[in-house]
Amino acid sequence: MSIVSDNLSSGLKLAAILVAASLATGCISAKSKPTEEAVAAEPAPEPAAPAAAVTDTEPEVEALTSWTVVEGNNLWAISCKEEVYNVPEQWPLIYKANLDQIKDADLIFPGQVLAIPRDSSQADIDGAIKHAKTRGAWKVGGEPEATDVAYIKNSS
Repeated sequence: MSIVSDNLSSGLKLAAILVAASLATGCISAKSKPTEEAVAAEPAPEPAAPAAAVTDTEPEVEALTSWTVVEGNNLWAISCKEEVYNVPEQWPLIYKANLDQIKDADLIFPGQVLAIPRDSSQADIDGAIKHAKTRGAWKVGGEPEATDVAYIKNSS
């Protein structure tokens, strides 16, 4: 029974770490999804004003075309940034565009200046997201993941 308890405890710790990392990188927030009670309590939205009358809008975030890696960055967290893609699963697009300096998608280094592609087709974006969702576990070992190699080969 102690093995099961230890495995459960380890699994819960890992889940807590993943949630904390997602919160820290901004990929999710405590306000990401309102509770059902909050949604039910909200009044119905009022009709939108004409576009010319709207003055209280947030400024548009400038889309970056490059990113300088700092300690603690990874492709998932970079892709998650609002000024990059705001979608963490699009990290393979960055990996593919920077093969000249990224040998293993799990290992990037501070100081690297990565290109952020802005001209990807919808098929490329869909392929990147599919790869990110089906890739498997992250591991640092010097050799690229076999699925990453296949993704690059099949998407070129």
